[in-house]
Amino acid sequence: MSNLAKKLLNKSLRKNRVRSKVTGTAERPRLSVTISNKHVSAQLIDDEKQHTIAASTTVGTKQTGTMSEQAATVGSEIAKKAKKAKITTVVFDRNGRKYAGRLSALADAARKEGLEF
Repeated sequence: MSNLAKKLLNKSLRKNRVRSKVTGTAERPRLSVTISNKHVSAQLIDDEKQHTIAASTTVGTKQTGTMSEQAATVGSEIAKKAKKAKITTVVFDRNGRKYAGRLSALADAARKEGLEF
């Protein structure tokens, strides 16, 4: 098994372990965060209805700055959209990533805008 295949397998195992414990409801949706090399995306998902309530991403925008700054922008945008949808608390789904760097920047920005998790 190559190193890349092993990394992907380990990430998928971590993701499944987190997702087995984290589910979203209409009152408390799941905040799912996806971070790639170029973009950051966040979604509020109601797993009972399998419906996306709100989403925010850097894809298609002309944002500048570091990836951490872009993640913070996405975090504040998703919190504003959640507030508009009358959602105050969420369940945080980190998708198998470590809670550090870009992910923590997004979470801190969402907390500053009033989102609780």
